[in-house]
Amino acid sequence: MAAMSGKVALVTGGSRGVGAATVEALARAGADVVVNCRNKVERAARVARAARALGVRALVAPADITDPGQVESMLASVRDELGRLDVLVLNASGGMERDRADDPDYPTRVNRDAPLDLLRRARPLMEPGSVVIHVTSHLAYLYGRIEQIPEYEPVAASKHAGEHALRALIPELAAAGLRLAVVSGDLIEGTIVPQLMDRRRPGLIDARRRQVGSLPTTADMAAAIVRAAAEPLPSGSTLFVFEDGLRRVEG
Repeated sequence: MAAMSGKVALVTGGSRGVGAATVEALARAGADVVVNCRNKVERAARVARAARALGVRALVAPADITDPGQVESMLASVRDELGRLDVLVLNASGGMERDRADDPDYPTRVNRDAPLDLLRRARPLMEPGSVVIHVTSHLAYLYGRIEQIPEYEPVAASKHAGEHALRALIPELAAAGLRLAVVSGDLIEGTIVPQLMDRRRPGLIDARRRQVGSLPTTADMAAAIVRAAAEPLPSGSTLFVFEDGLRRVEG
């Protein structure tokens, strides 16, 4: 039997990059999937069709996670179509978009406040044994301990704050039979955030490759997320994704 057979997983930011790769990996593992997107509905629909071709159910669930009304509508669709939620993958992030450049509070809203609100609203759908997975970057995970790339710092700071706010909920989640896992990656090949960073500082990606040898891929991240969902890791565990494999750290 596939590792995730019979499970239902919602992936925020599931229409591209790490999110889309995660949807595919979860579907290959047997999970029914919910593909969330902010506005790229046709792209999310293509991801969902590919998941269905693997023999699972797949729901497209457009919602801006910073909008409580849209989040409620998305979760109502999950409840009506799939009945419950076993895995909540908090993958969506932001803070470097051109259309949000005049909103200095947006990184905090999308990277800290929105995931907390989504989790709160999703809790009634999550039974004991369910897992919440926070997807982050090494720059955000180690914020305050390592030098930051200035263009990315608002994202790193707000994702770091979001992770710590989620960790503060571990006792409450444990009381309900839920656990938290964190998956952290370096700059990921072919994803939008490194591309945006490279536009602002040309050569950044090549410099990072030279520094670490090679960068992990979306498939590497997706495999770690599926592992975090499928294996009974202690709540609060972190999987670090490097180009040469995984390392687990506590907290």
